[in-house]
Amino acid sequence: MKKRTNRAKGTLLIAFLVFAVVVGLLVFRKYQTATRVTPPAPAEQAPDIKLVALYFGAPDGSGLMREGREIAVEDTTDDMLASVVDELVVGPLGSLAPTLPHNTRVLGAHLKGELAQVDFSHELVEGLPEGSSAEMTAVYSVVDTVAANFPQVKGVQFLVDGHPVKELKGHLDLSSPVAPDFTLEKKEAPEAPAAKEKQ
Repeated sequence: MKKRTNRAKGTLLIAFLVFAVVVGLLVFRKYQTATRVTPPAPAEQAPDIKLVALYFGAPDGSGLMREGREIAVEDTTDDMLASVVDELVVGPLGSLAPTLPHNTRVLGAHLKGELAQVDFSHELVEGLPEGSSAEMTAVYSVVDTVAANFPQVKGVQFLVDGHPVKELKGHLDLSSPVAPDFTLEKKEAPEAPAAKEKQ
């Protein structure tokens, strides 16, 4: 009887030990999973940024003035060209005057050697104010902006809805590519020196 009791105790002890080992393994595995370092998800790479020069109207309407702006770098030169002109449509962020109608769309842009072609929607013509000053400001804001950011460009050809145009409002001849004219840029006037006090 005593042997059977001892055998039962031994069996119970073995069962308890097996149970303890199993529970221990489960706890250890759970702890290992919880403490396993999860590699961080790869962060999205920030787009490359380029500083471009945009030509808008001077506040007093006397010419063009440049505004610097950071834009994302595009995959192709043509896309970059279109993005730069798009920023002209967006308009100035400071005190300068817009030069293109706000609802104009840039339908495409192509760089062909020294020639840049920019295709605008018909809103460019429809929304442009009458008068030679508004037309000249619009045309040269585009041409000078393109040439300033793409130095290889010697002329810009204007297209509207995919077709070359001879004019926008009848004041400037656009039948040939337009060369940049940086003499229209108005530099900010330096502050006048303070007057000397009379002694």
